[in-house]
Order: sequence, then structure tokens, then C-alpha cells
Amino acid sequence: MTISFIRTLLLYILIIAAVRLMGKRQISELQTSELVVTLLISDIAAIPMQDSGQPLVSGILPIAVLIFCELFISWIMMKSSRFRKVICGKPVIVILDGKIQQQEMHKLRLTTEDLFEQLREKDVFSIKDVAYAIVETNGRISIIKKPDQSQPTAGMLGIEVPDTGIEAVVISDGVISASSLQLCGKSRQWLEETLRHQKMQVSDIFIMTANTKGDFQIIPKEAHS
Repeated sequence: MTISFIRTLLLYILIIAAVRLMGKRQISELQTSELVVTLLISDIAAIPMQDSGQPLVSGILPIAVLIFCELFISWIMMKSSRFRKVICGKPVIVILDGKIQQQEMHKLRLTTEDLFEQLREKDVFSIKDVAYAIVETNGRISIIKKPDQSQPTAGMLGIEVPDTGIEAVVISDGVISASSLQLCGKSRQWLEETLRHQKMQVSDIFIMTANTKGDFQIIPKEAHS
């Protein structure tokens, strides 16, 4: 029992390290090669987890090889756009100036239901409002609306909007985040002085956010009944 626990823990740590090496992505954003490697790693890791008679190296070695192959392929794709197109494909336009490109949809085996579902997710409810709809290499659809259907920005209206900079959570459940303080350009001293003026302790705070302008918001912890 103990051996199985240790083997599972080691494989879990190895898989976490593998995912970290391959980069932070959601499942829907994985490229073809990344998805294949992810599926293979999960299958390979399951074998030594379930069968304690299998040598642990029989699971670790294939996973290490797959990680190396994925990193190597990623490096080649960065150097060669032609190789990247072979592995990942290329973006495809499925709506052009409000007109569906039926041949491209047939090639992608993209149904009209899937297309309209993704349009609705982008707050687009009429094809006529679309200038371009592009199926990216990860399968997601990017939408570019026609100019007369795009929402006006503050710049278009000539309105000057104050820049508050980046807002970050500097205290979470009574714990100070040094990286968040650095992100919003604030020091530990600034934080201590701000809390002193608010007559609050770090341990009393559930969430505190701050931005580069010095604006902050504090949500205290609720009292337990």
C-alpha cells in the first residue's frame, strides 16, 4: 500500500512538471502535438500506478521521452513556419464579409450548429455583422465584426479615460503576496502604512487589491459565528 502511494505521488509530481514544461494552456488551446502528448502521458502514467509489479522506470522513461519530443518539436516550430503548418495546420476563414465559406467548412467538418454556437459565445447573433470569422489552429474561432457593428471605444469618442494601471490581489486570506505587490509597483512599506491608516491587521483581511495608481480595496474577513 505504501509503495503504491509513493509511486503514485512520484508520477503525479512528474506529470505536473511535464505540464509546466509544456506551458500553461487550457485543454481547448492545445495544439495537435500537445494534445497527443497529454493523452499519451495520462495513459502511460496509469499503468505503473495500477500495477505495482511494473518497474517505476517503465512509466517514467516513456514520459520523459514524450516531454523531450514535445519540447524539440516546439523548438522546430518556432524556427520553421512550414513545419508548424504541417503539425498544427493554418488558420482558415469560414466567414468572409458576412458570407459563409461553405467549402472551407466542409474541409474542417465544421457544422453550422458549431459555428453559430461559437458566434453566440462572442455576442454575435447575425452573420451579416461579421467581417471575418477565422478558425484558429487550436480549433477556436476568432471574430472580427464589421466597422459599423463594432462598439465605439473611448478613443473614437474623444473621451480621456484615466489609466489606473494593473490591479492585483496583494493580500489573500491573511497572506501577503510579494509578487503581486511587485506587479502593481508597490512596496511592503506602502502596504504596512496603508493598513496602519486603515487600523487593520493583515490577518483580518480576506482580500485586498491595489493598483499602480495607489487605489486599493479591502474586504475584511467575516466573523465566524
